[in-house]
Amino acid sequence: MTTQSDDLLAELRHAGQLGGLHAVVAVRGGQPLLEFYGTGEDFAWGDSLGVVEFGPEVLHDLRSVTKSVTGLLYGIALGEGLVPPPEEPLLRRFPQYPDLAADPRRARLTVEHALTMSLGLEWREDLPYDSPANAEIAMELAPDRYRYILERPILDPPGTRWAYCGGATALLGRLIADGTGQALPQYAQSVLFAPLGIGSVEWMTGADGVASAASGLRLTPLDLARLGGLVLGEGVWDGRRIVPADWIHAMLRPRRETSWGARYGYQWYIESVAGHRVLAAMGNGGQRLFVLPDLDLTVAVTAGNYDDPDQWRTPLAVLERVILPTAV
Repeated sequence: MTTQSDDLLAELRHAGQLGGLHAVVAVRGGQPLLEFYGTGEDFAWGDSLGVVEFGPEVLHDLRSVTKSVTGLLYGIALGEGLVPPPEEPLLRRFPQYPDLAADPRRARLTVEHALTMSLGLEWREDLPYDSPANAEIAMELAPDRYRYILERPILDPPGTRWAYCGGATALLGRLIADGTGQALPQYAQSVLFAPLGIGSVEWMTGADGVASAASGLRLTPLDLARLGGLVLGEGVWDGRRIVPADWIHAMLRPRRETSWGARYGYQWYIESVAGHRVLAAMGNGGQRLFVLPDLDLTVAVTAGNYDDPDQWRTPLAVLERVILPTAV
């Protein structure tokens, strides 16, 4: 842990510019750069946990960072030949919905459209996550989450526009579960978490008992940083290949532009911060995993600013004003 990063973090916290910050773990070149744990109110998928004293072994909601983990799992399963390639028609893997497959517009949907969140279906997640009008909440409450997703009204031709969609990730989770014959958490434990040395994990489930591929994962910040190290190593951890290299490259190739100007690959964001290429996983409340290949740097941030429109400010300030001045 470096004195400079400690001091910068303390200054910004004292100035009230890191509101809601719960933890930061930064690793450069495999060595710890900063490890910070605070105290604050927290929630587990909306259920209050009260005031929590965070530490190395305390799990934290990752919210939509889970989507990027699902992206990694899809690549592992694809490498094992257990899930369809991106170009395959999506509804071919959902034969239980012949009425939807009969719609020529929906028949155009491919796995890649789910991977890149460009399904073209109506999906509103800009509403509060405690509202049943929010599409992800409605999906979790639906008797058949996959029909709920796939029968949404069509707004755009598939592949033409990026639109944030937890339903797209839920479809990927189902493809993984079907192809591997295991529930998503069990598959993740065997092929991803155990090889990384991640032991303590929770994966929240919906009303149907299915683990949420889009937002249900809870990890420690240290273990979240391990996932960043895996991406930094292009799928290799401690000399062992866990994710196929070609998938890492495909996953992180910019394919769509988001509504705020970032680029999007397969369930991962690609941005530029202070001139550095940043690979990012993002979750509600200020959950972030930043990977900066040119600096051999990974940064995990957890925070409690759930549903706050300015939730992005705290993790970005940590990266720009605490970590980068120390790492560059």
